[in-house]
Amino acid sequence: MKSVIACLGAVSIVLLMANPAYAKQFRSTSKATDIIELFTSEGCSSCPPADRWLSGLKKHPRLFTDFIPLAFHVDYWDQLGWKDRFANQHNTHRQSRYLQLGSISQIYTPGFVVNNKEWRGFFNGDNDWPERSRPVGVLSINIKNDLKKADIQFIPDPVIHQHQLTINLAVLGMNLSTGVKSGENRGRILLHDFVVLSHAEEDALINQDNSFHSLMVIPGTSTDIERIIVVWISDPDSLRIIQATGGYL
Repeated sequence: MKSVIACLGAVSIVLLMANPAYAKQFRSTSKATDIIELFTSEGCSSCPPADRWLSGLKKHPRLFTDFIPLAFHVDYWDQLGWKDRFANQHNTHRQSRYLQLGSISQIYTPGFVVNNKEWRGFFNGDNDWPERSRPVGVLSINIKNDLKKADIQFIPDPVIHQHQLTINLAVLGMNLSTGVKSGENRGRILLHDFVVLSHAEEDALINQDNSFHSLMVIPGTSTDIERIIVVWISDPDSLRIIQATGGYL
């Protein structure tokens, strides 16, 4: 009888492993995750070095735990000889908002924004960005088995006195390449990582128990490429990022 029970137990374990509650789970620490944003374009001859620097971060041991890179391709270069297939007006508007908020000095590419502030260390060969260390709360993502929905939970630290937040969900593309046929980068093969392929936003309210749950649809992107999901919580009145987490889909 004991052997039968042992076998049944083994079968149960196998079934549980074969049918997990979630396909993917990601969770931040309580410390604020650094967000490195690069505004770039395939039409800009100064951008490939910045793109390469960002790509170098994919092998960093603290990727996702301490920081997350995002490459926003802007569209204002599209009329100057080459149309960037990853560029869109939403990304350009994001950079313009940073200018309006006083977070950056001007609109340019490549342009780095680290933790919502302009960072020019890259141009000086500085690989160390200003890090955040204060506790802000824990953000978690539970992704359904079909990879189409994300169950998002945020439990703020008591230092966060904010009841309304904006949830941002982005899908990033990795190991992408483009053969540029015209413009400033004509004849070059450009390699990209952490490219923001889609970005959705949703307003949320902190519940009475000082937390919130939200179920968001993961925007459809090609499953033929290596993808990353990133979720970050921001102030609805600004682009200030409070917490973020993510990982490979």
